[in-house]
Amino acid sequence: MKELAPTWPPLDWPQWQRSADTLHMLTQIVGKTRLALTPRQNHWWNVPLYVTARGLSTSVMPLPQGDRLEIEFDFCAQRLAFRHSSGRMEFLTLEARPVADFYAAYRQTLRDLGAQVAINPMPVEVADGIRFDQDRVHRDYDADAAQRFWQVLSQTDRLLKRFSTRFYGKISPVHFFWGSFDLAVTRFNGRRAPPRPGADAIQAEAYSHECISAGFWPGNGGYGRAAFYAYAAPVPSALPEAVIPGPGAFNKALGEFILDYDEMKGAADPAQTLLDFLQNTYSACADAAHWDRASLDRNND
Repeated sequence: MKELAPTWPPLDWPQWQRSADTLHMLTQIVGKTRLALTPRQNHWWNVPLYVTARGLSTSVMPLPQGDRLEIEFDFCAQRLAFRHSSGRMEFLTLEARPVADFYAAYRQTLRDLGAQVAINPMPVEVADGIRFDQDRVHRDYDADAAQRFWQVLSQTDRLLKRFSTRFYGKISPVHFFWGSFDLAVTRFNGRRAPPRPGADAIQAEAYSHECISAGFWPGNGGYGRAAFYAYAAPVPSALPEAVIPGPGAFNKALGEFILDYDEMKGAADPAQTLLDFLQNTYSACADAAHWDRASLDRNND
């Protein structure tokens, strides 16, 4: 059966930024629950969310009493679903309301399910963060935009997984990082990285080894529009001058390669355009960093 070409909906950052900022806080609340309930893994791989057929999920988390819990953002039904191993299910509607009110209802739902979870109420990786229980600033929610965002994540997840098959080395799952609000996959060459100057505990663990990462963000972080990105850590000295074939280029201000979402979306073959960007930027990063590509790369042909 011929695979249908993916559709890429419009995702205009200024149009839904206020809603995205609210959704960012909601994903942090749920993500911090996963952080609290799961054992720590290398590079913080125990904290992200994962794209599902309906939204974003924590995957199954162990509870202290031996039960299991999964929490999923269902962007088709516009609700947050709690699925307990007892068979019990609870739901919270995803709608316009202050983060503080959502957080109170969320904590009550966890208590109703017998899930005792200690959550740090301060958001991370955002400027001027407001405690979840005091946040009445973030209250917008555009259901249509949230669903379009998930549709983009779903298509990107599919292509990042296809791209991931071309590598023999250590590679992450496709992660949705709720701190930075982006979807990413990361390759490693096995070498320890030098300590990052000024790195906090999160960055020190995330970048403890040399890596090349690629992914998608919807426009947050100051860039102002949806884009795909790729970067190497640490950054090879020659990389800022690298030129890749096809669309996308190295952005010296950001220190990484950028392909605007609208440019990819407008291409004759958007999916192939993105796959080419992923492969071309990986090649540029790996060559500049002198990775052993003969051992690490896999030919899928």
